[in-house]
Amino acid sequence: MERNIQKNGLTKLLRRVVLRVVLPLVIGIAGFAVSKLTNSLAGLVGMVFLGIGTLVALVSWFQMRLEERERLEKLEFDELVKSKSGSTLFEAKDSEAFPAQRSREQFEKFFVPGFTLLLCVAEGILAWQLWRWLARSGTLVEVKQPTIAMALFAICALAFFLAGKFSATMARLENKRLLRPVASWLLLGAYLCAVLALGLVGVEAGFPKTDFYVAAILCGLLALIAAETLIQLLLELYRPRVQGKIARPLYDSRLVGLLGQPEGLITTTAQALDYQFGFKVSDTWFFQLLKNYLLLFVLAQLVILLVSTMFVFIEPGERGLLERFGRPVEGRKLLEPGAHVKWPWPVDQVYRYRTDQIQSFNVGFTPDPRTESQNTVVWTVSHTKEENFLVANREQTSLQNTNDTAGRRTPPVSLLTVSIPVQFQINDLIAWAYNNADASNLLQDIATREVVRYLVSVDLNDIMSRGRLDAAETLRRQIQAAADERKLGAQIIFVGLQDIHPPVKVAPDYEKVVGAIQSKQAKILAAQADAIRTNALAGADAFGKINAAEAARQRQQVNAWARAALFTNQIPAFAAAPSVYNARAYLRTFARATASSRKYILLTTNTQDVFQFDLQDKIRTDLLENLDPTAKK
Repeated sequence: MERNIQKNGLTKLLRRVVLRVVLPLVIGIAGFAVSKLTNSLAGLVGMVFLGIGTLVALVSWFQMRLEERERLEKLEFDELVKSKSGSTLFEAKDSEAFPAQRSREQFEKFFVPGFTLLLCVAEGILAWQLWRWLARSGTLVEVKQPTIAMALFAICALAFFLAGKFSATMARLENKRLLRPVASWLLLGAYLCAVLALGLVGVEAGFPKTDFYVAAILCGLLALIAAETLIQLLLELYRPRVQGKIARPLYDSRLVGLLGQPEGLITTTAQALDYQFGFKVSDTWFFQLLKNYLLLFVLAQLVILLVSTMFVFIEPGERGLLERFGRPVEGRKLLEPGAHVKWPWPVDQVYRYRTDQIQSFNVGFTPDPRTESQNTVVWTVSHTKEENFLVANREQTSLQNTNDTAGRRTPPVSLLTVSIPVQFQINDLIAWAYNNADASNLLQDIATREVVRYLVSVDLNDIMSRGRLDAAETLRRQIQAAADERKLGAQIIFVGLQDIHPPVKVAPDYEKVVGAIQSKQAKILAAQADAIRTNALAGADAFGKINAAEAARQRQQVNAWARAALFTNQIPAFAAAPSVYNARAYLRTFARATASSRKYILLTTNTQDVFQFDLQDKIRTDLLENLDPTAKK
């Protein structure tokens, strides 16, 4: 009887080892070899999960073996107690009487936390290294013979699913808590193999990056499992220990259990609802209906979702590109505004483009939302995230600009900050979508290149003043020519030169130079105005004096001519009547000489009158008239 028990136990043990440890290990090695052979990135990353699952299964099997030994030990102890064959046995301590129990306790106390910590570190390091490996440019290679790996992963998914379902059922029926993590990892391995096979199906269908995207998602999932393991370790430090209560294995990941057995979420939800409402919500017909037909509901929703992708509506001002398995559909490449019917996703896909809308991008600056509300823009305050451009500068030969004593001349260039909005419109959608990988960024790079080329060939002061409009038009033509050369299918509508100024750091010094130039020009203009005013006054004074001298000359000449003419006319008069002429001349002279004198006329000559004359100066009568009447009296 004892031999039969040992034989059955050995058979059961070998079956568990093969099912839980050897199967994932063999499938993992085979999957790694096939993934390496076919260059499947997702397959290589997926094999990491199988390796971790193998380690968890090995530790779980060893812990189950310890618990089995402890159970047999307790059975033997009970038999000894019943037979009462050894009295000294009962006097021994528990640690000496139950070595298997002590081994199991020591294993759970030291080895399990250490193994879980190492598992967490390994998961985190593997997730980080795999992510860096996928981020390298040389990692993404073409998958070779994807059908081989697809067939292997499909078979592995089936094997893992059967083994996982068997382990999950045994864990539920026999209440084997240590079987749950193994079952969860086996079922997760089944789903991962199915996902790997689907990724290779996408590669075979014409989507070469599907395998890469699946690998990236698996890296993220591994990082989440590592984070969940770390949180579980931290919570274990504060978990209350209750005597006799069996704790959940520390390496048993709840996230893996949820992904491997999503139906457990329904059971957890039912228990939560029963606890919340105080009665068996899980026994109601609605909950049973939802539980039994949940998969059908999900499938119906997926079908409805796929059917909804068959209808597409192109808005006004837009045009769509219809692709089937990544290639344009002949005869229906362009979809005009309106309703259209297509094959469901992922067979047909529609990409919308705003062909009628004028789009824009910025060169030389990035708008800053914090400074958009500024009403006044000055050079010395940064109002956008600006870039500096090299601009030519006419070298002044009269200035001896040197950098050091060696006599090296300063390069004739300056730095300039320019805000250049560029507006464009898509006029050839086929060329815009298929001639270049990223037409929008390419157009922006072309515009930036043409701006740099143009600015290094113009003068700083010219473009900041009178040459701005001509520069904008020249830039528009150059950007359009470069875009046409690359067959972008875009029309450049407008190129603006705004907010042209030196960099903010040198703006104060630039303002000083500009101020000095303006002050110099003002002084020159003031000197010129003073010279004009002085010369005009001197010229006017000279002109006046010349005219006065000319008038005096003319007057002297006229007077001389008049006296000469008068003398000539007086000779005939004197010759005709000398006495009369002399008397008239005498009287005229006497009247002119005594014009201002007082005269007395005596009409009688036969009287002997005596006249007395007072020859003192008299006060003028006009002065007496202006005196006050009272003072006058």
